[in-house]
Amino acid sequence: MAEHQHGHGHGHAQGRQPFTDDHMVEMLDLDGEVLRDHLDSVTGWIAGHLGEHPVRTIIDLGAGTGTGTFALLRRFGDARVTAVDASAGLLGRLTARAEHLGLGDRVATREVDLDASALGTPPADLAWASASMHHLADPARVLADLRTSLVPGGLFAMIEFETFPRFLPDDIGLGAPGLEDRLNAIADRQRQAHHPTVNSDWTSALTAGGFTVREERTFGISQVAPLSGAAQRYARVTLSRLRQGIGDQLPADDRATLDALLSDDGPHRLEIRTDLGVRSERRAWVASPTA
Repeated sequence: MAEHQHGHGHGHAQGRQPFTDDHMVEMLDLDGEVLRDHLDSVTGWIAGHLGEHPVRTIIDLGAGTGTGTFALLRRFGDARVTAVDASAGLLGRLTARAEHLGLGDRVATREVDLDASALGTPPADLAWASASMHHLADPARVLADLRTSLVPGGLFAMIEFETFPRFLPDDIGLGAPGLEDRLNAIADRQRQAHHPTVNSDWTSALTAGGFTVREERTFGISQVAPLSGAAQRYARVTLSRLRQGIGDQLPADDRATLDALLSDDGPHRLEIRTDLGVRSERRAWVASPTA
């Protein structure tokens, strides 16, 4: 449920990234670990819409390292997932993890750049796209492809990020208040420049693409201190990637504050703060092909 968000994106349906990717893989993996309860809530919501319809085949569009894939496998115990991504490296990591978890026989992969090629997956009971649709140059074409890929009674579940995740209070007692607001404002602008469809009216896009929206819902994410070690690492890796990607656009004072937070052993490092949290919102749609 990517990237989606934080300027890194959790979906990689066609592989374009706004920032350098040194921290991307770990960030994707941590997203699945730290936000497991959130993902289980989303898949439970989807299952409720499917009702008695059996789920045996699933498409995970822009699967990345498998955050959505493994959440879907947890929810739908009889299903097999075809994980679709433009990155052979990410799909290789996903496959290795599936084997490690004893799920190798329930996961297939398809490496494809959806800006250049058709989806080409078997018919599915459920298609899932978490923070991947905005990466596409022509989402309408892919929606048309998805529509014909769903079996009768099948559904498409789509998740996009309402906000970048936030980890810090407004006033951290270091530097000027509002650091994260300024950081994410730059990230928002850069994401919009690289992915013009990021703030699309997806409800209208789904309707125009031949889908009937069953429900549209916002899922809030809120974890408060004290955070787990994984959640602290999630904050560090996410902020480190932002520092790496857009740090040169920050004022010097903000760069110095961020560097102090990201130091490995300094007196202001993230891991010794008692006010870290994880806050975000994700917008989700469940839709069925219009008869």
